[in-house]
Amino acid sequence: MSTMPRAADRGLAEGGGRAGQPLLTQLGDLLRMELSNWRWSWRSLLITATLSPLVSVLGLGVFARDSGPDALLYVLTGNVVVSLMFGNLGNVESHFGFMRARGALDYLATLPIRREALILAVVLAFLLMSLPSLAVTIGVGSAILGVPVRLHPLLALVVPLAAASLSSVGALIGVAARTPEEGGPLALLFTLLMAALGPVVVPPSRLPAALVTLGRLSPATYAASALRQTLVGPVTGRIVLDLGVLLVVTGVLLALVSRRMDWRQA
Repeated sequence: MSTMPRAADRGLAEGGGRAGQPLLTQLGDLLRMELSNWRWSWRSLLITATLSPLVSVLGLGVFARDSGPDALLYVLTGNVVVSLMFGNLGNVESHFGFMRARGALDYLATLPIRREALILAVVLAFLLMSLPSLAVTIGVGSAILGVPVRLHPLLALVVPLAAASLSSVGALIGVAARTPEEGGPLALLFTLLMAALGPVVVPPSRLPAALVTLGRLSPATYAASALRQTLVGPVTGRIVLDLGVLLVVTGVLLALVSRRMDWRQA
């Protein structure tokens, strides 16, 4: 006989409800669990998230050199955003899709944990695993393109917010797609669209006005703007708008993920 219902009942009895332990305690335990899931495959994740933007830097950098330093700056910071998307959006989507397909979410729903803690743990785990590829993209990319990097302290806030907003898109696709086979192409489509729409990799002067306008609907546009300011400078009043949009997008999407996730109630 399965002991799963008994374990859930004990958690409810001891904690007085589904969320017996504090949110931070649950978040810490779930984060360790998520990180341990990737202890054998984190190298392949790192390679994928690093090679994709570096290949793009090499390819686009050849054409951007004739367009001046501004174009090179956009290539560098835009590909940092691409690194965050490949390291977070796609991986978060596939992880949630896998957990749904294999019944892991059904199992976790029987435990006295909050769905918000699980969602945040998944997002934070992939953010931590994407930081090495992000550092390589910035360091190697700036050397290849000849763009001087001057790190601003606000970068420590911009990177988590940018990653969280893009991961939230992946989480929503993962819990909303009917099958993992459907979710994967959708995540790739959103990644390509957000990289192409708006001044992310290409300066706005080189884009049609329609794409610039549509880019205002994409969190990648605001992530790229914030990264340009905090990686190279100068930091302007635009940073407030960028961070505000990323914060709102993250909050709204994570709330939608929480509502969309099938979670048994106590």
